[in-house]
Amino acid sequence: MSKAEAELVEEELDPLALAERQRDDYLDQLRRLAAEFDNYKKRMVREHEELRERAAERLLRDLLPVFDDLGRALTAFETAETEAIADGVALVHRALWTLLEREGVAELDPTGDMFDPHRHEALLSQPADAPEGTVLEVIQRGFLLGDRVLRPARVVVAGGES
Repeated sequence: MSKAEAELVEEELDPLALAERQRDDYLDQLRRLAAEFDNYKKRMVREHEELRERAAERLLRDLLPVFDDLGRALTAFETAETEAIADGVALVHRALWTLLEREGVAELDPTGDMFDPHRHEALLSQPADAPEGTVLEVIQRGFLLGDRVLRPARVVVAGGES
């Protein structure tokens, strides 16, 4: 029997040596797992940042044609063609709204609805024939992204009977 085999047999018979070997194996496994987890966390942070940058890049690329349209509308101001200016501004507005809709933005139009503090911001309350809490007028439009409120609608609310 070789010396290494003899040590292995002796170690298997010695419970302390066996426990120490198991401890060393577990510690080694734990260190490897901790290193793998640390690498995973770093990779996730890096991938998240790359995803955010790609999303911003795509949105900015989509905004460039709108920027070009706005430049053409400004050029129309120099020639003082009222119709061309109106057409240019309308074109920019349509292009920007199309881009926002493609990204999932929807307009929040609460006129006639009951006031909801999660979706509306009451600026004024005025007497009206409508039931109390009814949205009478929209001062500033609100917008949704899916189910989330990007900007609440600023509204005038009925304060009761006149």
